[in-house]
Amino acid sequence: MTLDLSTIEQAARVIRAATRLTPAWPSAILEQITAVPVTLKCEQLQRTGSFKVRGALNFVANLPADGVLGLVAASAGNHAQGVAYAASLRGLPVTVVMPSFAPLAKVNAAKGYGARVVLHGLSLEQARDHARTIAANEGLIFVPPFDDDHVIAGQGTLGLELLAQAPHLSEVLVPTGGGGLLAGVATAIKESNPAIRVIGVQAAAMDGVARSFAAGSLIEVPPRRTIADGVAVAGPSERTFTLVRRYVDEIVTVPEDAIAHALLLLVERSKMVVEGAGALGVAALQSGLYRPKGPAAVILSGGNIDINLIGSIIRRGLVDAGRYQQLSIQVSDTPGELAAITAAIASEGGNILEVEHNREAPQLPVGVAILDLVLEVDGPEHFDRVVAALTAAGITRVGSVSDTRSSPAARTRNDRRE
Repeated sequence: MTLDLSTIEQAARVIRAATRLTPAWPSAILEQITAVPVTLKCEQLQRTGSFKVRGALNFVANLPADGVLGLVAASAGNHAQGVAYAASLRGLPVTVVMPSFAPLAKVNAAKGYGARVVLHGLSLEQARDHARTIAANEGLIFVPPFDDDHVIAGQGTLGLELLAQAPHLSEVLVPTGGGGLLAGVATAIKESNPAIRVIGVQAAAMDGVARSFAAGSLIEVPPRRTIADGVAVAGPSERTFTLVRRYVDEIVTVPEDAIAHALLLLVERSKMVVEGAGALGVAALQSGLYRPKGPAAVILSGGNIDINLIGSIIRRGLVDAGRYQQLSIQVSDTPGELAAITAAIASEGGNILEVEHNREAPQLPVGVAILDLVLEVDGPEHFDRVVAALTAAGITRVGSVSDTRSSPAARTRNDRRE
């Protein structure tokens, strides 16, 4: 087939009945950060919680009417769910091979759509090789996660929707791992309006597409852990890379802390639960690693985050943003000392989340304890005001846990009087 705007428009007609028209919502906080209007394309609200269902539906729709024994796919989770859902509509059995690090939520979701789930390997590439072996041994059809024109055309339908919902865009930020979504959306947008810039956003931990784009040739990177597990892919395929080179204007990468901050921002300010891969575009804008020059859209590609990770990711975001601070001081182990410290912290609006007394630290004098606190503040400047309030209350040495443990000469208000 020839992949162009007409094939993407055909894919849109094919999958329309089985997909949702996901919202395109303005983001006031991102407009405040970037000084341009920003629209969020909320594909985390798509069926199966990800854009992947688009490509899977178009692939299955183009299978022969007879003679298909079943399907097999390899995925960290989103492609697996999309294929399982698409196969269920055709009454086809499906096996999905997922790497051992696949989030439990995605494993259970794939099973919920009727898939047989096989956990294998430490990378998507190892899972993919095993899936191809199963396909050959059992006579099943392998459904590529991105290296197929029917799949790419299906993903490109998201670009058509976005253009209809936000016709005045000048830039679109697209998460990328293997390049299927980026290639499809870029093809749809550039063949509709070449003036719109298309920017791919990738996790720095797995930046095969970015490296390939910079080098002008295919480059694969070794597997590494990333909270953007949905795009933990070694690199693009020859097919996706050809389209990316033709239509994509720029690719940026974002570090893990920027992804964590973006997840926190989306939960706290936009009331949206998005997975790490889905937050890549927001991470690029919030961190300042990319600055759009005109009205921009960010594709939130999925929302299938492991519920057990949400708390730790949000906590990491709060720590990195300076909103959770650890404080360790030496206190006189006497009545009223803790009350004086907590009063000083409260006077500046600090919130104590955790308190721990340690009376047995090495080199600690008798009658003195180390007080370890975890504080909630608005950021580093607020924390500095809390520290100043403690100093004004007579606490002459206040610092991080490591600072204070290495400085047994630190003294409290009562110590100084003695």
